[in-house]
Amino acid sequence: MNANEILAALKKLGKPQTAAIYRRHGAGENVYGVLTSEIGKLQKKIKRNHALAMELWRTGNAEARVLALQVADPQRLTPEEAESLIRDSSSRFVACYLSALVARSTIGDKTMRAWMRSREEFVREAGYGIFSARLKDDPASIGDADAEKTLATIEKDIHASPNLARHAMNGALISIGVFKPALRKQAAETARRIGKVEVDHGETSCKTPDACAYIEKASRRKLCP
Repeated sequence: MNANEILAALKKLGKPQTAAIYRRHGAGENVYGVLTSEIGKLQKKIKRNHALAMELWRTGNAEARVLALQVADPQRLTPEEAESLIRDSSSRFVACYLSALVARSTIGDKTMRAWMRSREEFVREAGYGIFSARLKDDPASIGDADAEKTLATIEKDIHASPNLARHAMNGALISIGVFKPALRKQAAETARRIGKVEVDHGETSCKTPDACAYIEKASRRKLCP
């Protein structure tokens, strides 16, 4: 399948009600309303195709971009492509997919650190999203010392950070507590000192979880390593 054929297939799969939900999540107007399960089926057919992924991205369609980030080859992702993607995707609709792609790439660590320092909302959100994705995929990919420094940075900066960046930073705090057993107690204590993290999720049902409660709950359920 080429990009035009995939776009036509996505359009046929679209549902107006789903499109309306996606718009509330920041997908923009170029959206069909395709269920993520249907996008997943296309991803399984395509598997990895980096060139096709970049073509799909350039269509500007929300679902095509989600699919693009899933079929892109993380081993072929260049720093220039990563910067182009982040500059052309100021939408929370694709945030987790972009973070997951960069997290698996050879430029993941360097890109993560640069984006986490950004003052721009979506860039910082994606940077902390990469941090969480890396911890989930491979807890050893980020050392305990680095994770501990990140805890200190989150505590210092979270309340002064841009809106959705606060949500991602809270997620990173949870990830440290869940995937870094040696820092679990420290992460929980940090969460208590931070207190409630206020995030405006717009017209969606999304919520920012209580980090301390989440870490403690995960530990009790033995979801942590």
